[in-house]
Amino acid sequence: MPRVMFVTGSLAHGGAERHAITLINRLAERGHDCHAVYVKSDAGQLDRMRLGDGGSVKCLSAARYFDRRALADFAAHIGRIRPEVIVATNTYALMYSRLALRFSGVTAVLAVTFHTTLLPNAKEWLQMLYYRPFFWTVDCLVFICEAQRRHWLRRLVTAPRNEMIYNGVDLRHWRPWSAGDRAARRAALGFAANDLVIGMCALFRPEKNHLQLIEAIGALRGRGIAARALLIGDGEMRPAIEARARELGLSDAVLITGLQKDVRPFLAASDTVVLCSQTVETFSLAALEAMALGLPVVLSEIGGAAEMVRPGGNGFLFPVGDTGALVDRLVQLVDPRERERMGNHARARVEALFSETTMVDSYERLLADLCRVRPEADAASLRA
Repeated sequence: MPRVMFVTGSLAHGGAERHAITLINRLAERGHDCHAVYVKSDAGQLDRMRLGDGGSVKCLSAARYFDRRALADFAAHIGRIRPEVIVATNTYALMYSRLALRFSGVTAVLAVTFHTTLLPNAKEWLQMLYYRPFFWTVDCLVFICEAQRRHWLRRLVTAPRNEMIYNGVDLRHWRPWSAGDRAARRAALGFAANDLVIGMCALFRPEKNHLQLIEAIGALRGRGIAARALLIGDGEMRPAIEARARELGLSDAVLITGLQKDVRPFLAASDTVVLCSQTVETFSLAALEAMALGLPVVLSEIGGAAEMVRPGGNGFLFPVGDTGALVDRLVQLVDPRERERMGNHARARVEALFSETTMVDSYERLLADLCRVRPEADAASLRA
């Protein structure tokens, strides 16, 4: 079993970081020698790490975007651990991993898992032009949905080997609650039986576009629908979200939970889950988790949302930024029988395509194959 080092920009609360931690934990459970490195000192999810005997976690404590001390420390750490495979998560971790591996003198396979599709602004597009050559130097680039793969290959973000592995969720942890437990949880949060509770589980960042859901709640209530928003999370946009709810007279219709270690009780109180992302979102773990709980989802059509949702089957899609279309989709979920039907289909779709076991199996096979192919390629190069 190869010695694997996973590298993230931080351990902040985010889907890419959760994905990396899940892979680390599950591969360690299967007997792999796993090590974790994170560049910046945000350790928000450190307590989720389960490496077992022999594993290690190292923070580089980078004080700035490009920290030479942190890079030298990383190179020395690679020299001590001597991983056979390094798996970077996204571009920032990739930059550090590529440079540190080069300076370490260690020969290892380098792979990157990429979680972004549309970029939010010109600055990030310029940064991508800088990062793009780093992708060309890795052994393997892993995309997380087909739409993302097509998008970036057209823009020359590619590697000698390109793979696609869907995100997956733990079907035992994320499972439907009973009707009685859901009703009790709703009551505990102050929701009436006839409220249409629309959940949204995401950090309060601009690209997540919570404000659009606030507008949709107002439109639904204007149609006589007892819609309420349950916003699970926190972040920089919270003051703007609260201000907009006040402006629209919706403060009593918007409940903000703050960050939660276990979001399941809040999702279980929801009738449906919405994501209004405008950029960045590629293949949402939050959406998959809601589907696994047996909830229909309504997603902006971004990234791989169309690979996740069958409109009218397990949820709906709407054009990015189109609040009218979002409202129309939510109106179709007022009927509890429709919600139950779609929720059952949502659970079945996750079981069939997006389980954590399937995801980890795919990464395990890929890492083993990369370790097998790399020595063969090196030997062929020497013979030539």
